[in-house]
Amino acid sequence: MGIDLPLIWTVIIGFGLMMYVVMDGFDLGIGLLFPFVRDEAERDVMVNTVAPVWDGNETWLVLGGAALLAAFPLAYAVILSALYIPLVLMLLGLILRGVAFEFRFKADEAHKPVWDLSFTGGSYTAAFFQGVSLGAFMNGFAVENGAYAGGALDWITPFSLFTGLGVVVAYALLGTTWLIIKTEGPLQNRMVTLARPNVLILLAVIGIVSLWTPLAHPAIGERWFSYPNLLFFSPVPILVVATAWALLRSLRGTRHAAPFLLALFLIFLGYSGLAISLWPHIIPPDITIREAAAPPQSMGFTLVGALLIIPFILAYTSWSYYVFRGKVKAGEGYH
Repeated sequence: MGIDLPLIWTVIIGFGLMMYVVMDGFDLGIGLLFPFVRDEAERDVMVNTVAPVWDGNETWLVLGGAALLAAFPLAYAVILSALYIPLVLMLLGLILRGVAFEFRFKADEAHKPVWDLSFTGGSYTAAFFQGVSLGAFMNGFAVENGAYAGGALDWITPFSLFTGLGVVVAYALLGTTWLIIKTEGPLQNRMVTLARPNVLILLAVIGIVSLWTPLAHPAIGERWFSYPNLLFFSPVPILVVATAWALLRSLRGTRHAAPFLLALFLIFLGYSGLAISLWPHIIPPDITIREAAAPPQSMGFTLVGALLIIPFILAYTSWSYYVFRGKVKAGEGYH
């Protein structure tokens, strides 16, 4: 029996994208929370919680895009052609956010609000268009003769705009729970206060998407609600509700890491639901991972490089978070 290269590469890409959501989600979430925190000293503390690690967080996004090109060039061509505009807007948001991140530390008091606004705007832009791209991907793409056959604005649908808002809500929850770990005092208390309604809003978003998707796509509805799939997949929504309940309870406790870990698990459950809905299609609704796969020789060659570099990324990421562990206090900084 040969190695199932398309499956291995699907796992690698899925892992890379999940790691990006985990790592850069709370990073973006801090920018999303700026409008709720007016004190400049507290904003400095918020930014300093990710200052040592934020550059490395986006490595996973680069890995996911490069892996898609190497392993599934057809999917890369179709998806980027269909989502060119929202992906460019997402990248512009990330660029604006990155520039603002560095310049706000060096700006005088007169210009600092400009960079705060840029940091916030870049964060909202990047998060929203990531969600829009996700919603458009779930809706599927028209493909003819191996090329994208839709229009430049087909990604604009009520569903994709809603998923854009949903990702903003999810990243904001990751941001609040991260700051619960890394801060203390009034700022930490404010994050706890913001996290509670955020959990309920995210739970509502997950519920709406879970109903909207099968109603809009009968094939997905058949997968989830046919027997015996209904029994196999029922733990996912049950775990979503249980995790949200546990997250709300953890916000009343003193174990500051628990809310963040539960928020990550809640995001992972949503991610797993997406995988269940779309598997094995990498270009919904019709093209599977095997139909879009590169030649075995190409996939095998690039797999060697991926298996070498991923452990290094995991190692330096883990080390950086270990070195900069603990609470961040006012006046402390890394610039």
